[in-house]
Amino acid sequence: MVQRTIVLIVVLLALAVSAGATLFSGALSEGVEQRRQIDRTSARHPADPIEDGRPSLIDYRRFDARIRGLMRDPDMVGLAVGTIELGQVRFAKGYGEIVAGSGSPVTPDTVFRWASLSKGVAAALTVSLAEAQRLSLDARLSPSATMLTIPGGVANISVADILAHRTGLVRNAWDDRLEAGEDPKRLRAELGSLPPYCPPGTCHAYQNVAFDAVTEVIEHASGQKYARFATDRLFVPLGMTRATIGRAGLEAAPSWARPHRRLRTPTTVNDNYYRVPAAGGVNASIRDLLLWMRAQMGEAPEILSPASIGKMQQPLVQTPPRGRRGAMDRALDDAAYGLGWRTYTYAGHKLVGHRGSVDGYGALILFDPAQKSGIVMLWNSNQPRAARLQLEFFDMLYGLPPTDWLELDQVPADEQSKPSPL
Repeated sequence: MVQRTIVLIVVLLALAVSAGATLFSGALSEGVEQRRQIDRTSARHPADPIEDGRPSLIDYRRFDARIRGLMRDPDMVGLAVGTIELGQVRFAKGYGEIVAGSGSPVTPDTVFRWASLSKGVAAALTVSLAEAQRLSLDARLSPSATMLTIPGGVANISVADILAHRTGLVRNAWDDRLEAGEDPKRLRAELGSLPPYCPPGTCHAYQNVAFDAVTEVIEHASGQKYARFATDRLFVPLGMTRATIGRAGLEAAPSWARPHRRLRTPTTVNDNYYRVPAAGGVNASIRDLLLWMRAQMGEAPEILSPASIGKMQQPLVQTPPRGRRGAMDRALDDAAYGLGWRTYTYAGHKLVGHRGSVDGYGALILFDPAQKSGIVMLWNSNQPRAARLQLEFFDMLYGLPPTDWLELDQVPADEQSKPSPL
């Protein structure tokens, strides 16, 4: 009897193992097939250029040649460029290297620092909380929501004033101390000791330390950490798969561009502006930046409503020129600032955009919201000349006579014939 019981148990165990193996095999096969289906459906990235048969307004052969000419500049290392025409991605390409001399190419998925392009993200998060009635853009600030102080007290400014740089503080107040490694929250708590630059809410004076008070406001209103809220509210819904906030996110990317100074000299990533995430904490690829620009053009209304876009891009305060300006800045008329965004007029067209730079990186976004066309750029050097490409794009878009904004025509013919790196 005992022997029969043992035999029966062995048989049942064998059957169970066999059935389990079959189920595991079936689950494994199903998982592999699901992965294959995902791979097939994701073979085309939403920021891949569209070839729909429509004629382009841009001569991309010439555009590419101009970029390759730019890459021969001795200070340029790596660059990613993307364009949108009439709401559709038409160009996304990497040039140069992620590290000078490495041979590792920049691709559309290479991650760079966005620097001050991050301010548009902060504005979108703030406006979304206002739409959800979690805060008011026009409400006077409460000391319970932020450590920021200003001359006369924070009750004299609103959340919108912070986003528009209308705090009444002197331009770039205490950026030098931020770059020296001081705690930005402690710096914000001491800004009230500075003499006023203008009455709060009346003039524009660009900020980083004060602007990052928005990080505290967002966390207070959302109940989430800033990076988590940005990821959940914007990056994931928009498909910005490489977008992160903070140094760890940059350095964890499969391909990330290292910073360089003059003459392609590598330098190290520092945390200074990562410690003010609303002002300068975002990292992402050119594909992510293209998706971000499309959203700002109104192409993702379920995530950024037309009303929210209108609030952000509405000029609120003039930004009169300061000091010596180059030809490109003189060409961009009627400069003003909205909520985290700059606005201009070029050749009679309204443009919206922003530029950014931190040590070893540059970033740019500029678009025509009426035509839903624009350009985005990310590069890993301190060479500001790259930004001039934006006007060469708009000259082509608007059918204007070509202007050598990049000053490539001044390069000797023998230099023009040399191949650019990668």
